[in-house]
Amino acid sequence: MTGTFAGALAARRIDPTGLVGRARGEVELEGKVLVVKRIKVTYSGLTVAAEDADKVQRVLAFHADSCPVARSLRGAIEITTVLG
Repeated sequence: MTGTFAGALAARRIDPTGLVGRARGEVELEGKVLVVKRIKVTYSGLTVAAEDADKVQRVLAFHADSCPVARSLRGAIEITTVLG
C-alpha cells in the first residue's frame, strides 16, 4: 500500500521521499483460529508543502482502491489508512 500511495503522490508532483508505512493488524479468535480482522496503516515521514495538503488527503482517501493487496483483501479485512 505504501508503494501505491507513494506512486499516486508522485503522479501529482508531490515528493514521497521519506514516506514510511507501518501496518498494525488486529486479530480475533474465530472458533480456535486467530483471524486478521482489521489492518491500520499509518504513514509518516512525508514532508508536504501547505498548498499540497488537500491533494495528500484526497490521495489518502482513494489510494487503497488502486492497491492490488488492499483490493485482494477487501471484504475480508477492514483496512484503514491515516497520516501520523
